[in-house]
Amino acid sequence: MVDWTSPVAPSDAPFAAPEQVEPVLRPGVSRTSMAVAAFSTVVEWYDFTLYLYFATVLSRVFFGGGGAALALTLGGFAVAYLMRPLGAAFFGHVGDRYGRTPMMLLSMGLMTTAMLATALLPTAATIGPAAGVLMTLLRCLMGFSVGGEYTGVVAYLIEGAAPHRRGLVTSLASAASEVGGLLAAAVSALTVSALAVADLDRWGWRLPFLIGATLAGAVWIARSAMEESPDFERQKASGSVPSNPLAYALNHHRKAILRGFAISALGSITYYVGITYVPAFLTGAGGMSERAALWLSTAAAVVVVFVTPLVGALSDRFGRKPVLLSVGVCSSLLPTGAFALMTHTSASVALVCAVLLAALGGAVSGVGAVATAEQFPGEGRLSGLALGATAATALFGGMTPFIAQQLIAWTDSPLAPGAMIAVVAIAVLPVLAKIPETRPE
Repeated sequence: MVDWTSPVAPSDAPFAAPEQVEPVLRPGVSRTSMAVAAFSTVVEWYDFTLYLYFATVLSRVFFGGGGAALALTLGGFAVAYLMRPLGAAFFGHVGDRYGRTPMMLLSMGLMTTAMLATALLPTAATIGPAAGVLMTLLRCLMGFSVGGEYTGVVAYLIEGAAPHRRGLVTSLASAASEVGGLLAAAVSALTVSALAVADLDRWGWRLPFLIGATLAGAVWIARSAMEESPDFERQKASGSVPSNPLAYALNHHRKAILRGFAISALGSITYYVGITYVPAFLTGAGGMSERAALWLSTAAAVVVVFVTPLVGALSDRFGRKPVLLSVGVCSSLLPTGAFALMTHTSASVALVCAVLLAALGGAVSGVGAVATAEQFPGEGRLSGLALGATAATALFGGMTPFIAQQLIAWTDSPLAPGAMIAVVAIAVLPVLAKIPETRPE
């Protein structure tokens, strides 16, 4: 039986608490490098949320339209997410072995390629069913490249931030990812609003993906001037860089991996069911038009951008554990009723519920990023996050919109998505109650 109360274990002090193993960071990371790292997460979440916001359009363009086509589109998103742990393991090895900046350059290069290829992809009207297969393969490449992207950024930020500002600084990556989601929602809404359905299906859907490819290329250029993480420089200077980071993480950080899995499971399902699945839910079960659902999601995303850094700052003030417990309890109580109210009600009620769900997802992300990263010392941190946090994201993130859609079809109940969030929250609450506090004194 796992002892969740045991503190994080570094290689040379198996029973030391997390704050005792954090390295003394040398100065040298400029504000410019920190800003590039924090706000470059805009790109990855722009593309992934764009795919969900355009799910109904892409289902027509690549899979023929209809309920079965939407299920195939969401299924492709879920399959792509299964590539995230593989990508996280690969990029985690690169980041732990060769440095954070080479890893982030490589992952962003692959993302740029995948987005550009998606924008240029022939449709089912041109090449038939092969179009859907190619789209799914490109989603898999995107999932692989994103696998190590977010954890690499979080590690870079936590290793360069002042200890008393880690929650706030690290939450900026989550906030920036919400900006990416907001940008995706806004671009999607503008595109859908400006074009007739025929033009949207024929060529208009390509425009948002071309914008994403341009953003990714710009971020790659900016990252090429970033300094290396001071903690990785410390590891090189002391000769403590693991030669096999995955094996190192498994040998020294098993309990931390399990804790990171639990925190990320809650963060993933509140985000992917409570935020990114909402437009498809409102269009299907809620009976809203695509245009209205996308605008509503845009408004909800604005709330998340402000909530995320606020919660990160609160975790610096009051600690990670109290904030995690608070959002865990809210996640067990609120989502089921919110999804019920969004069905066949007024637009104003649907807006309030969508904002509530988005704020909850942003709150979990705001504290979850720093809490998971602080479970590990610098050595093997990215590989540990890959085995724990990213694995949970694959299971409770990309798979959940597809599962939510199927549960609604099987049960004929709009409560299913909210119940999914509640079940996961209840399951992880005992873990959160026993997790050690990782905020530095």
